[in-house]
Amino acid sequence: MTVSIIIPTLNEAEHIGRLLNRLSAGVDDRLLQIIVADAGSKDGTIAVAKEYGATPLCCPNPGRARQMNYAATLCQGEVLYFVHADTLPPVSYLDDIEQAVGEGFPIGSYQSRYDTDRLLLKLNAFFTRFDFAWCRGGDQSIFITRPVFEEFEGYPASFKIMEEYELIRRVRRKYPFKIMPKSTLISARKYEDNSYLRVQLANLIVFNMYRLGFSQERMVSAYSKLLNYR
Repeated sequence: MTVSIIIPTLNEAEHIGRLLNRLSAGVDDRLLQIIVADAGSKDGTIAVAKEYGATPLCCPNPGRARQMNYAATLCQGEVLYFVHADTLPPVSYLDDIEQAVGEGFPIGSYQSRYDTDRLLLKLNAFFTRFDFAWCRGGDQSIFITRPVFEEFEGYPASFKIMEEYELIRRVRRKYPFKIMPKSTLISARKYEDNSYLRVQLANLIVFNMYRLGFSQERMVSAYSKLLNYR
C-alpha cells in the first residue's frame, strides 16, 4: 500500500508546521508524498510547508473541495489521505489505514479528540465513536482508496461547505465506512472564538439545511453569519 497525503490550506502558517512534524514522525516507504494544496495564503503557509519538506501546490481555483480534487490528480498513492491543517492524526496513521484497507474498508476516518479540557467538547468527542452521520467530518481526517475516489469523481466541486459529508454519503451507499478506534487531535479554536452553544447551533442549522437540499450559497451565508471563525 502507498499513501499520498493532501492538506487543503488557506492562511494556516500557525498550524501547518505542527501537523507536518506529526506526519513526519510516522513516515516510512508507504508514504509517497505530502501535498499542501493552498488557496493563495498570505501568511507564509507555503514557506512553512517547504521548510518541513512538503510539496506546496498553488491551486488555480480556491475552495476546499476543488483544492483537494486538484491535488488528487497529481498524486501517485494507492490511497489518498485528506487531513485538515489544524488537526493531528495519530503517529500510527499509516499502520491504521493499511489495516482498515486490508479489512475491506475503502474509506474511513478517525474519531475526535479536542485540544482542550472542556467537558462539553469531551462529550462531543465521545459520540464520534458511533456511526452517526452528524458525527463525521473532515477534522477527523479521511482516507479513501484512489479507485473509489475516482469512481465517485472526488469531492463535489460545486460545494463550498459540507463537501466531506457529501462524499462520505455517496460512497457509503456502496461501500462500508471504517471508524478507526483512535482519534485525531482537533483544534478547539472555533469554540474559543464562539460559545459552545453557538457553534452547536450553527452546525445543527447547516447540517439540516444540507439534508433539506438548500443551496450552497444559503448554507455558507447562514454559517458565516452565525460564527466568527479564524
